[in-house]
Amino acid sequence: MSDVASLADGQWQWSGWLSPKGRVQALFALLRTGPESIWLLLPDGDAGALKAAMERFVFRSKVKLRVPGELSLCGSFTAPGAASGAMAATDAGGRVELDLGDGTSPRTLRICPGCSAPADSAALARWRAFDLVHGLPRPGPDGLEAWTPQQLSLDRLHAYSVRKGCYPGQEIVARTHFLGQAKRGLGLFAADSAPAVEAQVMEGERAIGTVASAAAAAGEADGHAALVLAVLPLQRPADAPGLAVDGMPLVPLPLRDGLAR
Repeated sequence: MSDVASLADGQWQWSGWLSPKGRVQALFALLRTGPESIWLLLPDGDAGALKAAMERFVFRSKVKLRVPGELSLCGSFTAPGAASGAMAATDAGGRVELDLGDGTSPRTLRICPGCSAPADSAALARWRAFDLVHGLPRPGPDGLEAWTPQQLSLDRLHAYSVRKGCYPGQEIVARTHFLGQAKRGLGLFAADSAPAVEAQVMEGERAIGTVASAAAAAGEADGHAALVLAVLPLQRPADAPGLAVDGMPLVPLPLRDGLAR
């Protein structure tokens, strides 16, 4: 759903794959590693299923899709050595480095053949919380099929295009954009525990939204155990009742900038 042709070699952007009805099937980072090679880095979901869905649109083009089993990913909350912003960097050993920080808090992802590091559950929770507070939904295996890119506020990440050529769901995305019909978007909240994806967000006795993603706060919400991204009406009265999910109050938090590419 993003403009792949605009990427230079070594550049990356957020992107996604939509259903014909414009619902988000997958979110990923899309990296052009060379003139004829593009990587999709999928943080959640089934890579094999995404490959199969995309193969239906390979016609006479000489395109080959595969899920590489020889590559490993390692993340760290340190500044990249050479990558910066949307430009990746590749060293002499073929290790690829991406800058996933926000310009203030550093974060680096490295992709390499055969590299390994011990799994760290606390670091993984912190990584996921970082994504949520910057407006990148992380639904895990639950998926995002209920929502359009606009409802997930993916314009904040520059993750979709309304002007490139056709792609599945493009008509819905473009119509919503040009007719100004986007009435819902993401809100970030702190909560005492993580609700299930697609749990209803209540305003008093009325359901007004849906949980799109939730995770342990990992230090990102003082005094609360969880972070919640929910799809809600963009406009609410100033005197509207507070929000809750499963009877648990939601505390509004500002979405942070800096993760767009």
